[in-house]
Amino acid sequence: MNILQNKTVWIVSALVLLMALTRYNHFGSAMALPDASYAVFFLGGLFLGRVRGALMILALLLVEAALIDYYAINFREVSGFCVTSAYSFLVLAYGALWFVGRWYAPRHDLTLKGMSGLLLAGAAAGSAAFIIANVSFYLLAGYFDRMSVIQYVSSVAQYYGPYVAVAVFYIGSAAGVQMLFALLGNKTRQADAR
Repeated sequence: MNILQNKTVWIVSALVLLMALTRYNHFGSAMALPDASYAVFFLGGLFLGRVRGALMILALLLVEAALIDYYAINFREVSGFCVTSAYSFLVLAYGALWFVGRWYAPRHDLTLKGMSGLLLAGAAAGSAAFIIANVSFYLLAGYFDRMSVIQYVSSVAQYYGPYVAVAVFYIGSAAGVQMLFALLGNKTRQADAR
């Protein structure tokens, strides 16, 4: 099969590019899109979780995330505050996103009910990833010895909504692109049939 016609190559390329373009800024700014990493891993599981080499694609995305972080910290003067012994737990957080996407894949369709389920699954996966990342950070970072669990939860709760909302926005946008391609594909098939 021609590499330009291989849907897997296009999806992997789009996900790699999306993470490369957005990972530098968690919530976005006037000059940068918000971080799409949560959505990238969820969408990877959704669209690629059952293809041959899926775990290699997951590993590629994990390595890409780490390399972007390394570059940002060492060459773009981004703070390395979050890179502690808890950093390795991002593998579990991102894995949760991937595997919830993979789990949802057979249920995914382009109906209103399917889109609602997709966004709900994305929100649940984003919530799980947020919890895994933040619990591990609290327990292992070494910054919070004098902070109670309640104080920590209060301080990070403000970030929960934006993390999940951004992920759901990107997931919904990807579904919109998928709908557009499906519509264009149907029109092309109808024109070819004439």
